Order: sequence, then C-alpha cells, then structure tokens
Amino acid sequence: MIRIEDVLVKPVQTEKSVGMETGSKYTFVIHANASKTDVVKAVKEFYGADVDSVNIIKLPKKIRIIGRGKEMTKRRPTKKAIVTLPAGKTLDFNAIK
Repeated sequence: MIRIEDVLVKPVQTEKSVGMETGSKYTFVIHANASKTDVVKAVKEFYGADVDSVNIIKLPKKIRIIGRGKEMTKRRPTKKAIVTLPAGKTLDFNAIK
C-alpha cells in the first residue's frame, strides 16, 4: 500500500503541459504503483481541489546511445497522471496544504 504523501512525485512543467493548464488540466509524475483513486485522494489532500477525471500514462524504459555507440544509458520507466479539474478551477503549486 502506498502512502498518500508518496503518490505525487512532482508536477510536470513543460511547454505542452503548461499549455494544458488553461483547460484545467495538470500533469504529475506519480509513483509506479499508484492508481487513479490514489491520485484523486492525493490531489484532494494536498491542493484541496475536486477532480473530474484522471488519465494515467505509462512510459517504458528508454535506451539512449551517447557518442558512437560506446556508452548506453537507460531512462527508468515512469508513470504520469493527467488530472482534469472542474471548469474554472486551478491549482496553486506554491500553496500546498
């Protein structure tokens, strides 16, 4: 069982995800074993906001070759959650309860 404090790892701040914020959508990197209900509970506890829906994306590990094939690095598999809030609602990342 995952503790609620460990569900939301960090918010994702990219051009694409920040552009989605106008539609009340926010992206978070979440714990590998977290479910949709865990994400809803964590957002309610930390930000005090109601959630309309949660979509989860699993990103597989990725192998990256550096130079002329001499060095290979691996990206860990990650899991992201796209949280949709009701219309007109926003999250303030600086004011966590």
